[in-house]
Amino acid sequence: MKKYKRIFLVVMDSVGIGEAPDADVFNDIGADTLGHIAEHMNGLTMPNMAQLGLSNIREIKGIEKAVNPKAFYTKMQEASNGKDTMTGHWEIMGLNISQPFRTFPDGFPDELLNELEDRTGRKIIGNKPASGTEILDELGEEHMKTGALIVYTSADSVLQIAAHEEIVPIEEQYRICEIARELTLDEKYMVGRVIARPFIGNPGEFERTSNRHDYALKPFGRTVMNELEDNNYDVIAIGKISDIYDGEGVTRAIRTTDNNDGMTKLAQSMDDDFTGISFLNLVDFDAKFGHRRDPIGYGHALQEFDVRLPEVLQKLKEDDLLIITADHGNDPVHPGTDHTREYVPLIIHHVNVTEGNEIPVRNTFADIGATIADNFNIALPEYGKSFMKDIK
Repeated sequence: MKKYKRIFLVVMDSVGIGEAPDADVFNDIGADTLGHIAEHMNGLTMPNMAQLGLSNIREIKGIEKAVNPKAFYTKMQEASNGKDTMTGHWEIMGLNISQPFRTFPDGFPDELLNELEDRTGRKIIGNKPASGTEILDELGEEHMKTGALIVYTSADSVLQIAAHEEIVPIEEQYRICEIARELTLDEKYMVGRVIARPFIGNPGEFERTSNRHDYALKPFGRTVMNELEDNNYDVIAIGKISDIYDGEGVTRAIRTTDNNDGMTKLAQSMDDDFTGISFLNLVDFDAKFGHRRDPIGYGHALQEFDVRLPEVLQKLKEDDLLIITADHGNDPVHPGTDHTREYVPLIIHHVNVTEGNEIPVRNTFADIGATIADNFNIALPEYGKSFMKDIK
């Protein structure tokens, strides 16, 4: 069986491909991220993903089905109890999360915020679920006048702290988030991530900067990335991958500013001589368009990703494997601002694919981790089944 020296794993954050069988449990009946975006765009133009078989998984308006797909393709169902970024990514690397992270639809408890104020010496304003841009419009000026921290959450298990870089220096912002992370490790809070959300500008024209930093819980068990690192393989984490796993199993972390920069950094990693995986998260789909319920912006971002794809495909070598998938859905026309419980696409390509075909639907995202472990002959994760034999 062929083994690959390098595996490039791309997570298109939130690009779901239709409601999962258990969507009703998550109030997500009818969710269809790709399908609804394609309808609002009057068809998506993604010829490169079309050639790889995206519309062969499930026909999507504007994207032709490939007669001779250049990849193996299917969809994956999430097995864990959740539909957030961390749950999806942790499952991809071989875990199963049975206890969902806690969310705070009514804001955070006074007990937690009082202690955060005491520890940081700064007052807190906000404390509610909100859009990251709207809350700056609402409270940014007050923050600049008082130095109070803007604390908010979302439908995810996140505690976000926004502060102006000229009012609260970035080093202090990170220290504040480290304190918040320490306080929320308590099981009664079970917050998945604390996120620093620095911004700049003046009232009416605030702009978030690329100095965002996520402080995640450590994975609840050993992942395939841990096994790779322990066996002296490279694990290159691009974008927020290192944050999602709290650095566990990461041998090199590369920050990105947006999806386009992420694709640039992925392509640059392909010029490196390494043995292991290069793991990219493209967060803009989720953060900039899914949560903001912007199907047109989301559609344009998908098409921009497709334009960048040939650069990656052309750099693949004989012993490289490319895997493209997602971590959950975020249907921008579904009610609310939450993620959506959906199948996610799975596309697997290598240069010797002359005519790909459909492989069996996966019952867990952990099949990716199991396949990576199988490829590098390391300990298989507890969850997941390798699909290596299906992509010969």
